[in-house]
Amino acid sequence: MKIAKYYNNKDVRLEDIEKPELGPGEFLLKVMACGICGSDVMEWYRIKKAPLVLGHEATGVIDQIAEEVKDFKKGDRVFVSHHVPCNECHYCLNGHHTACQMLHTTNFYPGGFSEYVRVPRINVSRGTFLLPESVNFDQGTFIEPLACVVRGQREANFKSGQSVLILGAGISGILHLLLAKASGAAKVFLTDISQSRLNLAQKFGADLSINAASDIKESLLKANDNRLADLVIVCTSALSAFNQALELVDRGGTILCFAPTEPGVKLEVPINDFWRNGIKIAHSYGSSPIDTSQAIELISQGALNLDKMITHRLNLEDTALGFNLVSQGKDSLKVIIQPHKSN
Repeated sequence: MKIAKYYNNKDVRLEDIEKPELGPGEFLLKVMACGICGSDVMEWYRIKKAPLVLGHEATGVIDQIAEEVKDFKKGDRVFVSHHVPCNECHYCLNGHHTACQMLHTTNFYPGGFSEYVRVPRINVSRGTFLLPESVNFDQGTFIEPLACVVRGQREANFKSGQSVLILGAGISGILHLLLAKASGAAKVFLTDISQSRLNLAQKFGADLSINAASDIKESLLKANDNRLADLVIVCTSALSAFNQALELVDRGGTILCFAPTEPGVKLEVPINDFWRNGIKIAHSYGSSPIDTSQAIELISQGALNLDKMITHRLNLEDTALGFNLVSQGKDSLKVIIQPHKSN
């Protein structure tokens, strides 16, 4: 079978490997669609494990199935989580599923940018979800990133009526915009250095899009009744954005660190000011099965305008082009690889 193997952001090669053989409790997924995530092009993070097959936003059809699998059958349309928690450890039992050691060690093989994926027993039993009839394969590639956004806004204790400032108008930033709007945000503002992405933010309902190189604070105060933002969501790895967040959050507000920085980067927090003004800093990584179920429900209800976010649908042999589009971040938003798409 064919795979798209990642060596670096500018070197993704179409190669052939043997189709995986199934073990007990496993099934083989025929991948119909897999989105390229912003984390897939986070080169400092990916390069240390290269070469490998990436892709964790995979949807498809169960092509082969082991006898031990009881809850699914051949032909089922499914989304499969690449990381799954144990649901039994101290962290899972206290709602911190993404801190679970099992979640950090599970995955499917070889990765979503391939014609077929072997889904291990643990992912079958704890990370496989049937796609509702109203959700197509392309829409299903939003399940994982939307689940992360659902978890992030819950961790930030977002409430209807709050103002939201999102730093970074990529795929995560736009998903945060759509969910915040659907959840009753009073106003949502986005910043970015890319004018094309700022235009997209406006298209998807931002109350104001602000060039990140301008005076964000002045623009925010004018547009938000002379107040800073109740919730500031950092959706870019740039340290400058984290520093901006410290200056743009209102009294009693929250900063959500949704994106990471490179390892070793430190942020100087004005502890006394934050203590005095009741400002919180929250963090969110990944998602849990509960978040995934909620994301599927939102998509099936058509609560978010996801189809218009898809800018490119590419064949497996064009995965390198997809990585270039996403890493450049100029003329794309949601790029989907369709391994069984015909030319």
